[in-house]
Amino acid sequence: MAGKKVIAICQLGGTFKTLSDGTLSYDGGDAHAIDIDENSKYNDFKMEVAEMFNCALSSISIKYFLPGNRKTLITISNDKDLQRMIKFHGNSSSIDVYIMMEEAVAPDVSNMPASRSSRTTLSEAGMLTDTTPCVLDNDMDEINPRVLLDSTFDVHNDLPIADEHIDIPSDIALSMYMPLRDSSDEKHTKAAQQWQHNITGVGQRFNNVNDFRDALRKYSIANQFAFKYKKNDSHRVTVKCKVDGCPWRIHASRLSTTQLICIKKMNPTHTCEGSTLTTGHQATRTWVAGVIKEKLKVSPNYKPKDIVTDIKEQYGVQLNYFQAWRGKEIAKEQLQGSYKEAYGQLPLFCERIMASNPGSLATFTTKDDSTFHRLFVSFHASICGFQQGCRPLLFLGSIPLKSKYQGTLLAATAPDGDDDVFPVAFAVVDTISDDNWLWFLHQLKAALTTCHDLTIIADTENGLRESVSEVFQDESVYHAYCLRCLSEQLIREFKGQFSHEVKRLIVDDFFAAAYAPTSGGFQRCIDSIKSISLEAYNWVVESEPIHWANAFFPGARYNHMTSNFGELFYSWASEAHELPITQMVDTIRGKIMELIYTRRAVSNNWLTRLTPLREERLEKESIKVCALQVFNSDPGDNKFEVRGDSIEVVDINSYDCSCKAWQLTGLPCCHAIAVIGCLGRDPYDFCARFFTTESYRLTYSESVQPIPSDDKPLPKELARASVTVTPPPTRRPPGRPPSKKPGMVEGNKRQLQCSACKCTGHNKSTCKEIP
Repeated sequence: MAGKKVIAICQLGGTFKTLSDGTLSYDGGDAHAIDIDENSKYNDFKMEVAEMFNCALSSISIKYFLPGNRKTLITISNDKDLQRMIKFHGNSSSIDVYIMMEEAVAPDVSNMPASRSSRTTLSEAGMLTDTTPCVLDNDMDEINPRVLLDSTFDVHNDLPIADEHIDIPSDIALSMYMPLRDSSDEKHTKAAQQWQHNITGVGQRFNNVNDFRDALRKYSIANQFAFKYKKNDSHRVTVKCKVDGCPWRIHASRLSTTQLICIKKMNPTHTCEGSTLTTGHQATRTWVAGVIKEKLKVSPNYKPKDIVTDIKEQYGVQLNYFQAWRGKEIAKEQLQGSYKEAYGQLPLFCERIMASNPGSLATFTTKDDSTFHRLFVSFHASICGFQQGCRPLLFLGSIPLKSKYQGTLLAATAPDGDDDVFPVAFAVVDTISDDNWLWFLHQLKAALTTCHDLTIIADTENGLRESVSEVFQDESVYHAYCLRCLSEQLIREFKGQFSHEVKRLIVDDFFAAAYAPTSGGFQRCIDSIKSISLEAYNWVVESEPIHWANAFFPGARYNHMTSNFGELFYSWASEAHELPITQMVDTIRGKIMELIYTRRAVSNNWLTRLTPLREERLEKESIKVCALQVFNSDPGDNKFEVRGDSIEVVDINSYDCSCKAWQLTGLPCCHAIAVIGCLGRDPYDFCARFFTTESYRLTYSESVQPIPSDDKPLPKELARASVTVTPPPTRRPPGRPPSKKPGMVEGNKRQLQCSACKCTGHNKSTCKEIP
């Protein structure tokens, strides 16, 4: 942009405000415009600004924002800075420039390190006036800026005050101190300036030793030096500068008969240049937690790498990743509560669940050493909703928890009348095992008043096959195997034997066999598998089709074939998995409470007899009726023949059609609707009651109540609350948790196939058969 002029819009008198995203906004004040170019000089520009706003030249500083970054103000202090500003805004015709007025009164920096005073006292606080006191070094014929700084203040009588003072013009004084000014220090310590005077000197008192350590830590960060402890216990602390030979030192001890800590001795002088904060040894985990806690409250996904960047920019402290991660863990515990304490609160928490929601079941068990073992929760609203309005159909599933103590969430969910997820019960267990599933099913059976004609869709692994039959052996309960899990087992069984395309064909035929409504259709599908692989065919035959094929399953599964129905519920747990266990359960409770309230409010506006989804499906079946013909040989017989693309037999009394669609879905198929229409009956009377709007409203008729958070237990709760529960011994392993869910179907993954030898598992470039 050589030769191009840029308009500098100079603003003075306004205030900066921090917005929610961390950016700065400038409001108010006066504005004037000056045209500048690459040949403009800093001193000329600054003088013109001073004349424009009628202020002293030495009392102003000039700052601006980089394009796209309104979080950090950049200071202009020389010609190169001015040229950089113009270059950075090369595509703009104007630049917003902010004029800062420095205070004319010097702050009390008697306890600041000398090296830091020389860099911040005059240049940052703007204490230079028309005449500035200066000191002549007795051993030299020139002005010593170090002596000037040290002799300006009385440092607790430890340093002598110079006897001779002279007045020199401010421009000379400014020229002496400008080389000592570090513009990067201003940027890095801006957020820490409030801590520069945390330590004032001898006689200062603190409530306890922790408060003193915290103040000392912040003081060192704000003044940019490092220290080390010589003595550090509950009643005395002695600290010296980390640089060998530097006399800076402070000693504080407890006042007798009190907890107060008082500074007894202090030498505030630094002969070193301070320790430039290139490492994070000054910052403890507790300090990091205190700095980031408020931002973490707003942004729970605040990443350690972002913490490292922000603390470097704001405080000049360079942390490593693990310091940031540990600080975040402490901040999370301060915001959310202690994981350990949460386990100890489980007895009282369970009592309050059942007290605030009568009819609910909340129970837990511990191991012999009092460590947490299992927790089961089922709210009264969930139990009543399932038994009054839902189909007798339960889906069992589990997901691993990524909390500090890991664990696994077990869940039982059901489909409501509109095929949405309805939570029935859940449990948190230390690990997934046969014994924990058996315990969960026992608690589930205790929560449900009746289990008649219940269908449970679940995996066959982890002992669920034996557990279901053992717990519900006296009930008419049917165990339907999860089709997705079976297909994964099938692929694993023949890993490496088939190409990706062949695996896909086998899995497709397997699913077709499961959905086939008749035994003939089932046989045709598995014969197709047999033509591909006899071993795969034998595996399918031996996998108990009575538990997963529609043609043979004795119960009612309403065409639901997989157990991963409760994904919505599992997502709630995933969002709350990092919370302590009691808060995680309460978060899930809040989600259930909101779900019930929302769906109840929506269903109150429905005007149809069936839920919207069922109304739509019934309408689609009704459209097909016009192409069908109905025949009945005997007027007294309730069986009808319906002809269309196929010939089907409908038995109205038994709600049965030979196409099996009526039995599998609970809604009349097109053949049944044709017969019902010939009889002058209403198809709605032949729909399963679970799909009616009335049943849907019964599902969500009860409410989940909040759990009181009063820390004082009631008298009847004290006995149960006396039980000790400690965290489980398992801890989260180091490293990033896996992002992919385990158990993905390998058949859906592309497999390498060599174009030369046609074998799988490698490609042509790595084939060993080719010479």
